[in-house]
Amino acid sequence: MMDDEQIELLRRHIGEMIKRVKTDIAAYTQITKPIAPDNAIGRLTRLEAMNSMSINEAALRMSKSRLERLERALTSLYEPDFGYCAECEEPIPFARLMIMPEAEFCVECAEKMNA
Repeated sequence: MMDDEQIELLRRHIGEMIKRVKTDIAAYTQITKPIAPDNAIGRLTRLEAMNSMSINEAALRMSKSRLERLERALTSLYEPDFGYCAECEEPIPFARLMIMPEAEFCVECAEKMNA
Protein backbone atom coordinates (compact mmCIF):
# COMPACT_ATOMS: atom_id res chain seq x y z
CA MET A 1 0.00 0.00 0.00
CA MET A 2 1.25 3.47 -0.87
CA ASP A 3 1.62 6.16 1.75
CA ASP A 4 0.31 9.71 1.34
CA GLU A 5 3.68 11.02 0.17
CA GLN A 6 3.91 8.39 -2.58
CA ILE A 7 0.33 9.08 -3.68
CA GLU A 8 1.07 12.81 -3.93
CA LEU A 9 4.30 12.16 -5.84
CA LEU A 10 2.46 9.85 -8.23
CA ARG A 11 -0.38 12.39 -8.65
CA ARG A 12 2.09 15.11 -9.70
CA HIS A 13 3.94 12.67 -11.96
CA ILE A 14 0.74 11.59 -13.71
CA GLY A 15 -0.17 15.26 -14.21
CA GLU A 16 3.20 15.90 -15.87
CA MET A 17 2.79 12.82 -18.05
CA ILE A 18 -0.67 13.97 -19.13
CA LYS A 19 0.75 17.36 -20.16
CA ARG A 20 3.48 15.68 -22.24
CA VAL A 21 1.02 13.33 -23.92
CA LYS A 22 -1.31 16.25 -24.74
CA THR A 23 1.66 18.07 -26.31
CA ASP A 24 2.44 14.95 -28.35
CA ILE A 25 -1.20 14.69 -29.46
CA ALA A 26 -1.17 18.31 -30.62
CA ALA A 27 2.03 17.71 -32.60
CA TYR A 28 0.77 14.47 -34.17
CA THR A 29 -2.53 16.15 -35.05
CA GLN A 30 -0.64 18.90 -36.83
CA ILE A 31 1.59 16.57 -38.86
CA THR A 32 -1.18 14.15 -39.83
CA LYS A 33 -3.16 16.70 -41.79
CA PRO A 34 -3.93 15.44 -45.30
CA ILE A 35 -1.52 16.22 -48.12
CA ALA A 36 -3.23 18.31 -50.75
CA PRO A 37 -3.32 16.46 -54.11
CA ASP A 38 -2.38 19.66 -55.92
CA ASN A 39 0.79 19.96 -53.83
CA ALA A 40 3.62 19.83 -56.35
CA ILE A 41 5.80 17.13 -54.82
CA GLY A 42 7.20 14.16 -56.69
CA ARG A 43 5.57 10.72 -56.77
CA LEU A 44 8.16 9.09 -54.48
CA THR A 45 8.09 12.00 -52.09
CA ARG A 46 4.28 11.79 -51.98
CA LEU A 47 4.50 8.04 -51.19
CA GLU A 48 7.05 8.73 -48.46
CA ALA A 49 4.82 11.47 -47.06
CA MET A 50 1.82 9.11 -47.05
CA ASN A 51 3.85 6.39 -45.32
CA SER A 52 5.09 8.89 -42.75
CA MET A 53 1.53 10.09 -42.20
CA SER A 54 0.39 6.52 -41.59
CA ILE A 55 3.08 6.08 -38.93
CA ASN A 56 2.18 9.40 -37.32
CA GLU A 57 -1.53 8.52 -37.33
CA ALA A 58 -0.73 5.30 -35.46
CA ALA A 59 1.34 7.29 -32.96
CA LEU A 60 -1.57 9.72 -32.56
CA ARG A 61 -3.99 6.86 -31.81
CA MET A 62 -1.56 5.38 -29.28
CA SER A 63 -1.09 8.76 -27.61
CA LYS A 64 -4.85 9.33 -27.34
CA SER A 65 -5.26 5.87 -25.83
CA ARG A 66 -2.45 6.51 -23.34
CA LEU A 67 -4.03 9.85 -22.39
CA GLU A 68 -7.31 8.09 -21.58
CA ARG A 69 -5.51 5.50 -19.44
CA LEU A 70 -3.49 8.17 -17.60
CA GLU A 71 -6.60 10.25 -16.92
CA ARG A 72 -8.36 7.13 -15.63
CA ALA A 73 -5.36 6.39 -13.37
CA LEU A 74 -5.44 9.95 -12.04
CA THR A 75 -9.13 9.75 -11.17
CA SER A 76 -8.76 6.34 -9.51
CA LEU A 77 -5.57 7.22 -7.60
CA TYR A 78 -7.41 7.58 -4.28
CA GLU A 79 -9.54 4.46 -4.66
CA PRO A 80 -8.61 1.64 -2.26
CA ASP A 81 -7.82 -0.85 -5.04
CA PHE A 82 -5.50 1.50 -6.97
CA GLY A 83 -1.98 0.11 -7.21
CA TYR A 84 -3.06 -3.51 -6.80
CA CYS A 85 -2.75 -6.06 -9.59
CA ALA A 86 -6.11 -6.81 -11.21
CA GLU A 87 -5.05 -10.46 -11.58
CA CYS A 88 -3.22 -11.57 -8.40
CA GLU A 89 -4.37 -8.65 -6.20
CA GLU A 90 -0.82 -8.08 -4.90
CA PRO A 91 0.52 -4.51 -4.69
CA ILE A 92 2.13 -3.24 -7.88
CA PRO A 93 5.60 -1.94 -6.98
CA PHE A 94 5.75 1.85 -6.68
CA ALA A 95 8.65 2.01 -9.15
CA ARG A 96 6.46 0.33 -11.80
CA LEU A 97 3.64 2.78 -11.13
CA MET A 98 6.05 5.70 -11.55
CA ILE A 99 7.09 4.34 -14.95
CA MET A 100 3.61 3.28 -16.01
CA PRO A 101 0.97 4.75 -13.69
CA GLU A 102 -1.81 3.26 -15.79
CA ALA A 103 -0.54 -0.28 -15.13
CA GLU A 104 -3.33 -2.59 -13.98
CA PHE A 105 -1.11 -5.65 -13.58
CA CYS A 106 2.15 -6.45 -11.83
CA VAL A 107 5.05 -7.40 -14.11
CA GLU A 108 4.66 -11.12 -13.42
CA CYS A 109 0.96 -11.21 -14.31
CA ALA A 110 1.46 -8.93 -17.34
CA GLU A 111 4.17 -11.27 -18.64
CA LYS A 112 1.90 -14.30 -18.17
CA MET A 113 -0.86 -12.58 -20.13
CA ASN A 114 1.47 -11.70 -23.01
CA ALA A 115 3.07 -15.14 -23.20
